[in-house]
Amino acid sequence: MKKYTKEHEWVEIKGVEAYIGITAFAAKELGDITFVEMQPEGTDLIIGDVLGTIESVKAASDVYSPISGTVAAINTDLEEEPGIINNSPEEKGWVCKLDNIDLVELEELMSKEQYDKYLKESTKK
Repeated sequence: MKKYTKEHEWVEIKGVEAYIGITAFAAKELGDITFVEMQPEGTDLIIGDVLGTIESVKAASDVYSPISGTVAAINTDLEEEPGIINNSPEEKGWVCKLDNIDLVELEELMSKEQYDKYLKESTKK
């Protein structure tokens, strides 16, 4: 099950690792993604720390860690093809994996339904 943040990141727990990425909404808002830079493997993060930066033709945007943990792997496919995030933001476009995660922190994040409601309310004009 995926959980979501108000900053438009998602986290999905698979075994003892947490896959992290940006939502489809965030990818669409950014436009064509041209560069992705994440913290190096072995970096310890606490919830809310800057995990990395995603640059697009429109802007650069920080990615914040939705939970605490240690960077276990970076999606190296994004180095050659950052546009994977545009095409598959919530599957192949994951940006990194964390281990040593704190599962209790997931309780503070939104479900898909809660995130969709949040998006609907926050994008009303």
